[in-house]
Amino acid sequence: MWAARSDDLPWPRDVPAPGPELVVVINPGSGEHDATATRDALARVFGSAGRAFRFVAIATPADLARAADHAARECAERGTVLVAAGGDGTINSVAQAAWHHGCLFGVLPQGTFNYFGRDHGIAQDLEQAATALLHADEQPVQVGEVNGRLFLVNASLGLYPQLLEDRETFKQQLGRHRWVAMLSGVVTVFKWRRQLALDLELDGQTTRVLSPTLFVGNNRLQLERIGMEPAIAARVGEGRLAALMPHPIGSWKLLWLALRGALGRLGDANGIDGAAFRNLTVQVRRARRVKVATDGEVTMMAPPLQFRVSDRPLRLMLPRPDHRVPVE
Repeated sequence: MWAARSDDLPWPRDVPAPGPELVVVINPGSGEHDATATRDALARVFGSAGRAFRFVAIATPADLARAADHAARECAERGTVLVAAGGDGTINSVAQAAWHHGCLFGVLPQGTFNYFGRDHGIAQDLEQAATALLHADEQPVQVGEVNGRLFLVNASLGLYPQLLEDRETFKQQLGRHRWVAMLSGVVTVFKWRRQLALDLELDGQTTRVLSPTLFVGNNRLQLERIGMEPAIAARVGEGRLAALMPHPIGSWKLLWLALRGALGRLGDANGIDGAAFRNLTVQVRRARRVKVATDGEVTMMAPPLQFRVSDRPLRLMLPRPDHRVPVE
C-alpha cells in the first residue's frame, strides 16, 4: 500500500521526527501537475525537516477513493495526518475519507481555483504549502453534506453538473485549455432545456419551484467572488450553507447570469434567489435519480436530497498565522 521511504533522505535516523507522520495522497491523473515532480518536491521539504512521511501508492485515478479510504483508516488508528495533494476533486475524495474515519487532514492545493485552500490561507505554491504544513495546528472546519456525501466548496444539481460532465468530455477531445472549458460551457447552456421541478423544505416551510439548477455553497470566498449578497455569504462557515437558484429563464439569460457571476455581480441580478440555511430538503419531482456535483465530482443520487451542515467537522491541519498567505 505504501511507497517505501528512501534511505538516502537527509535526516538522522536516531532522532525522533517532529510532529506526526504525513501520509500523502497524490492523484496520478490530477490536472497538469506531474505526480513524480510533486513527490520529489515534497520529499525534499519533508525530508530536510526530518519529518516522517509516506506516499500512498495509486496506480490510476480510479483507485483514488479506495486508496484514500484505506489510508484514512490507518491514519485514524495511528494518529497520523492524511494529506491531499491535488485539485478540488482530489482534495474532496481524500477529505471524504479523512472525515469519515475522523483522522487529521492536510491540504496541498494544486488545482485551478483552490477555493478551499485559499479560504484557509494555504499557499498555492507546493513547497511553501508543504513547509507550512510542517508547523500546522489542528482546526475543526465546517463541511457540508448531501445524502451523506461531504463537500468542502459546493454541491449542485441540474445544469451545473451537466456543465462539468460536458467540460470533461470536451477536454478529452480538444485538450485541457481555458478556451475549451469556455466553449463547452456555452454549448451546454444552449442545449439545456430542462427545468427542475423542486419541492424545497426550508425551516419547516415547503416551497414548489422551477429552476434550471440549484447551487449550494460552503465556501465564503467563492460566494464573495461571484458577488452573492453579503448578508448571506457572511453566514457561510458559521453553521450555515448558502443556496442559489435562478428563476426559469432561457439560454441567453443564463449566459448573462454566468457573466455577472464571473464579474462578481451576481447578488444584484434579477431572477435569482438566495438563502442561508442549516438544513434543506430537496425533492425532485418525477425523478428517481439525479446527477449531483460535489466539489466538481458528479455522482448519481436518489431524492430526496438532504443538504446540511455536518454535525462533525473536518479536522484540518491549518497553517499558523505567520505561515498563512493573504486571500487574493
